[in-house]
Amino acid sequence: MKEIKSIGVYCSASERVDGVYKTSALELGKQLARHNLTMVYGGGAQGLMGVVANSTMEAGGRVIGFMPDHLKEFEDPNWNITELHMVDTMHTRKKLMFEHSDAFFVLPGGFGTLDETFEIITWRQLQLHDKPVIFINVNGYWDPLEDLMSNIIEQNFAKKEHRQYFKFVTTIPDAFKALQTAPEQTSHEPLEWV
Repeated sequence: MKEIKSIGVYCSASERVDGVYKTSALELGKQLARHNLTMVYGGGAQGLMGVVANSTMEAGGRVIGFMPDHLKEFEDPNWNITELHMVDTMHTRKKLMFEHSDAFFVLPGGFGTLDETFEIITWRQLQLHDKPVIFINVNGYWDPLEDLMSNIIEQNFAKKEHRQYFKFVTTIPDAFKALQTAPEQTSHEPLEWV
């Protein structure tokens, strides 16, 4: 398997979520630093995004953020990370996060988290990449989504082999173990962007 050096992290920017999710975000940041993996994310200072990024930095890790300029109206940029790149659009942010990440961890999040994650899974389905996508199912948050995705496959809206394109785990340590057991990666042509 290709060596994994960076992890794209998708998660909530909400400050209103339960403390159990913040605790997991804090632990994920520590473990990313411990495993010497660069965190790649959306560049915000708030919510779980900020907790993971700040925790990674405090543990001596490296963090790269990509934030569209217009998001400054909704959330604060995190200037306390290794590299923060202000970009022009969400499209550019997604592209750069994809290019800088060797795999993806998905903590609990809302519509934005789902948008970015499903785009990555769809690209995998279309054989545009083979990077692992791992949902960290803290407190059973992703249970309904896992059921829905199983139903999509059972009802033949996706193929059975597409189930291997993502994994659900329940703990932070299990997420790192899942990286070691990810399917063999193959080389793909880089994505072309309009």
